[in-house]
Amino acid sequence: MHRFIFLRVIGFTLMLSPCSALELTGLSVTPHTQSSNMRYRRLPDPELGARVELFLRNDGEAPLGMGPDFAARFDGQTPTELLESGASAWHDTPGARNESSITLQPGAMTVWTFNSRGAKWGAETVHQLELGGAPAKVIALPLATPQAWLSAVTFLGAGDSVTPTRAVVHVASASDQPLTMRACRLWIPASNAEFRVLRPQEWQTKMAFFPATKVIPAGGKGGFVMETGSLPLTYCAVEVQVTGSDDKLTSLWAHLRIKREAFDLSGGWVVSELRSGNSLQAEPYLKTLRRMHINAGMHDAVPGYTDNETLYAKYPLKYMNRLQPFERYDTDAVLPRIHAVEFLGEPQFGGDRAMRPQEVFAKLAPYGPTRMPTSVTLSSEREWRYYAGLSDYPHYDAYRVTAPAPDSWASYDRWGGEKIGWGAPLETIGDMTRSLRDLNRPRPIAYWSQGAHYDWGGWFGFAGRKRASPTPDELRAQAYHSLAHRITSLYWFNLSLKSLVKFPDLIDPITRVNREIRLLEDFFLEGDATHYERILREGQPDWDLAVIAGPRGAVLFALDLAYKPDAEAKVFKFGPPREVSLTWPLPAYLGAAKTLLRVDADGITPMEDERAGGRISLRTLCGPVNVFVLSPDPNAAESIEARRRALIAFEESFDFDPARRAADLETLRALAGGSR
Repeated sequence: MHRFIFLRVIGFTLMLSPCSALELTGLSVTPHTQSSNMRYRRLPDPELGARVELFLRNDGEAPLGMGPDFAARFDGQTPTELLESGASAWHDTPGARNESSITLQPGAMTVWTFNSRGAKWGAETVHQLELGGAPAKVIALPLATPQAWLSAVTFLGAGDSVTPTRAVVHVASASDQPLTMRACRLWIPASNAEFRVLRPQEWQTKMAFFPATKVIPAGGKGGFVMETGSLPLTYCAVEVQVTGSDDKLTSLWAHLRIKREAFDLSGGWVVSELRSGNSLQAEPYLKTLRRMHINAGMHDAVPGYTDNETLYAKYPLKYMNRLQPFERYDTDAVLPRIHAVEFLGEPQFGGDRAMRPQEVFAKLAPYGPTRMPTSVTLSSEREWRYYAGLSDYPHYDAYRVTAPAPDSWASYDRWGGEKIGWGAPLETIGDMTRSLRDLNRPRPIAYWSQGAHYDWGGWFGFAGRKRASPTPDELRAQAYHSLAHRITSLYWFNLSLKSLVKFPDLIDPITRVNREIRLLEDFFLEGDATHYERILREGQPDWDLAVIAGPRGAVLFALDLAYKPDAEAKVFKFGPPREVSLTWPLPAYLGAAKTLLRVDADGITPMEDERAGGRISLRTLCGPVNVFVLSPDPNAAESIEARRRALIAFEESFDFDPARRAADLETLRALAGGSR
């Protein structure tokens, strides 16, 4: 029951709703995007909405109760009515929380979210929020396209601890004026059980800013590293104060779960039954995965493995599963073993049986008070904007050769009118990665990359192609089209025991990609995607160029698009390395960085470059995938090379190499022959 406030005004008493104390402190609008490069049998809905977060603070002197019956209307409609009419895809307002109630203490804040379906509730529209009964409090909701936003927020820690102790925050500006970063504070609940009630922490101003001047140039990017001390694994709001040319303070906002970010590499469905036990009890298979730098998989409790402390400690694979009951998994002992909650399959698939976004919200809601991050596998860029913001760590799966897909492969006019049904343009992985990243910013995202798969769902002979897995070049290109646009974990589909022995020629290519990820994972984790550009030659795609930049430096990518489909073999083929001139724009804060290196699994090579107008250029011989590192550290070559050698030593420490030793491969084949 709400308490009411009575105000005496010259001769009569006015009864005010307790909602009168609720103030809109912040508003975050993330406009929906949709790739223009994807092709479907049926055109996608062109109307774009927005994901909107409302940061509501109790500005009164009394506590404010907020239960499922809390009166709230958007343009006269309840969130449920907007959902039923199709105006919104999902919402997280009090009415979506069933019987859950909170008490908002004075000065505390809560966050409401809604994700709209169409342009009526998209960017550049104006609405109003009515709170309480008559007289209702009316709050204007101008859903303006943001001129600055938090593009990436990453929580990091030390060693193997799951506790974050610092945050790397990236700010992007679309303004035609410089922007100055001033301060940051977190809003954190008193406990996980009260994760919806956020309390302000102290403002911080002594951060490590990039650029050091704190000034982001017009249309540019910058950020800061903030030491936070030990943070709880729960939800928070991030508030960053900036000023423009008028010196007026403005706050940029984001709401996300605090989780210690780590670049995990998953092997997918790694558990299979053997004649005796299961694959995770088989040390040769575990050695193979560990040697490939795999540290996660689709599993949780596996008899003979997770309960064998010696075996698990030697070959650890983080959990990806439902992870219930909570009291078994949400413990200090088990949390280091968890990558993410992942159990909904692919909720977009199923036609009329597809799981609606609000259903996904309801199934993930019980995890709110836990310390475990949630994830959802998204499948189709066509409409995954409706699922934006639902999970803490969204990811997608999309494979570009010999695999089912929601897009129409025969509809791509990519190679001069030549149509194929066994593959799709590899660079559409980049399109989808950018889409998912921008829809869910500033949360991190992950990608299921195409690996080796053994007759998964009858994929053999797909559209006449005999090889049911990618070639090494196709595999490497797909992985890098996601890495170049900033993912922070990669899941291989699928490194089951049968898959590896069916396609042993992919063991080493996957190992090499993973070694390169391990080499540069700090750049990926601390950085943000700052540039993307497609280079054409005679009107045809020639190169995709991209930059991931952060306080440590930048990773520059050049990915060859001049590959061709081989009509006879039905595989994509790349030409020989070619001499090419490449240019990337740099964030202003890296203008003085001098060390440029070519980096791959085989070595580190210093490069000569030219600088002009905030851009870096070089001319060199380039193959299908080319990765360069720009660093302000003059010793970067030595430190990266030392790390590369350590990774190779780690691989060799297992004295088991089925990619190069026939006897070791036969050992795996013997195990797989006993699988069921």
